[in-house]
Amino acid sequence: MSDPGPSQSLSIASPCKVNLHLSIVGRRPDGFHEIETLFHRVSLQDSIHLQRTCAPGIHVSVSDPGIPSGPENLVWRAADLFLKHHPQIGGISLHIEKHIPSGAGLGGGSSNAAATLVGLQRLYGLTLSADHLRALGASLGADVAFFLADTRSAWATGIGEKLTPVDGSPLLWFLIVYPGIHISTQWAYRTFSQDIVLTNSSKNLKVSNSFRDLSDVCGLMYNDFEQVIFPRYGQIKILKEHLIAAGAAGALLSGSGSSVFGVFDTRAACEAARDSITGIESYRVFTVHSL
Repeated sequence: MSDPGPSQSLSIASPCKVNLHLSIVGRRPDGFHEIETLFHRVSLQDSIHLQRTCAPGIHVSVSDPGIPSGPENLVWRAADLFLKHHPQIGGISLHIEKHIPSGAGLGGGSSNAAATLVGLQRLYGLTLSADHLRALGASLGADVAFFLADTRSAWATGIGEKLTPVDGSPLLWFLIVYPGIHISTQWAYRTFSQDIVLTNSSKNLKVSNSFRDLSDVCGLMYNDFEQVIFPRYGQIKILKEHLIAAGAAGALLSGSGSSVFGVFDTRAACEAARDSITGIESYRVFTVHSL
């Protein structure tokens, strides 16, 4: 049987993450911040649909009309970068089916970019090294590296691009609540630099390459951005308190927000908490699990 060659189209899942820990440990001379964060991949995901085109160039469409489809979108930028490195492949049409809220601290844009790079490699039947993909991803954003890695959890240092995979992290259940507030990561870092004195006094946590159960996870949960976000958005702080009152073993702002998640050891406990939380009818609520 002859080789059918590359596909004409394909779809690829683009899952999001939560940050089980996030410490801002310093600011570099170039203005970027050094962080220590624990990424954890979860089952809330977008889909990226890719199709080869005869005409050259990039066409991106998005199911959410509020999200740009041009160079402001990381999918467009990922495709443009890929085509510049592999100009022989011609044109590409991409459609993003969005489920991950934008500006929510869940890494949706970075995940979409990583999925686009992986999808283009598969679509055109290219065999690219992991180092090449990582280099492409690093030029798009620090979080992209995690979504290119084959791991459920990873500690990230530097600006978020230096990864240490976590072995044997447990399967957990999460109730993610997005209150409909778009928070710019750039704004959050800038405000942190202006308002907060960098100190390690509250976060002397040793990086571990394994954690076994829910209690280990709860012992790690911390996010420096809560010092910036909660004073300005009191409803987000209240949302975290609601999740704890509803039975979450721990609750935390994810990334720079505005999503807050509660962590549970069973789906039943997660669903019970969802049913018990009141006053969030206007929020988007997701019951998800570790991937």
